[in-house]
Amino acid sequence: MTRVRLVPFLDDAMDRLVVPGYSRAGYAVRRRTWSDDPAPDALQGKHVLVTGANSGLGKATVAGLARLGATVHMLVRNPERGAAARDEVLDDVPGADLQVEQCDVSSLAAVRGFADGFRARGLAVHGLVHNAGVLSADRQVTDEGHELTFATNVLGPFLLTALLADQLRAGAPSRVVWVSSGGMYTQRLPADDLEYERGEYKGATAYARTKRMQVVLAEEWARALRGDGVAVHSMHPGWVDTPGIAASLPRFYRLTKPLLRTPAEGADTIVWLCAADVPAAQSGGFWQDRRRRPTRYTPGFPEIPADRQYLWRTCERLTAAT
Repeated sequence: MTRVRLVPFLDDAMDRLVVPGYSRAGYAVRRRTWSDDPAPDALQGKHVLVTGANSGLGKATVAGLARLGATVHMLVRNPERGAAARDEVLDDVPGADLQVEQCDVSSLAAVRGFADGFRARGLAVHGLVHNAGVLSADRQVTDEGHELTFATNVLGPFLLTALLADQLRAGAPSRVVWVSSGGMYTQRLPADDLEYERGEYKGATAYARTKRMQVVLAEEWARALRGDGVAVHSMHPGWVDTPGIAASLPRFYRLTKPLLRTPAEGADTIVWLCAADVPAAQSGGFWQDRRRRPTRYTPGFPEIPADRQYLWRTCERLTAAT
């Protein structure tokens, strides 16, 4: 592939205009500028956990990691669907070491149960990808009393990171990747209403709020694990053609389908963050298409330290992570 140079100003403009930067065209343009692909065996002998691994971005991430030699633990709610996804990945990556693990990230009890069992195996963790997510049209509450989107996208990943922190340290240099969304640019950190208890509930807004929280938590985890050999990043994949988007945002899906990236294109930066040298040398970044991006484009959503600390403390309290 002939490498080209993309002027930073034009690269930024693509994202500010949204469609050029988030579409498959943006990926195609940027892909031609990259010269930092991970080594073919970059993850040989390493263990990487991926939540929401049975479809869409998660399954594509599993395949990408497996191609680099990783033993990939596929965390799924439904083991039967997980096994079917495993077989599909094996068709693309024969001989891949894929292990299907049951874990409903929306349930704190399930996360704790999985983590306890995993830790008992004595395995070091070299990568943890928080990909599982939900976008619900109506406000739903889990059996543990938490708003479903917040529980799935925030509390579950927070607890899983906390419970596997020692395994991540043992696997250093290791990576944690939070799969966020460009939609987070549209929302502030709602420290005054983390579980969306006030006002008219809108599923897309709830989703975008939690995606903003994920970016903040990735930065806070980067600070918490500084010096431990664990790099923590968040990213957004652009607009990707996945079953989740088709089901949750059908109108958006119909209008943008010709522009949507393939799951493999959307997962590229996730895999790169887990395996390449550049993201290992820094921590706390927000990435898209292998480049660190700003976490806001307008001054309208400032995050004061007290709100960030409140989110962290609330996650600790609700998950009993400490």
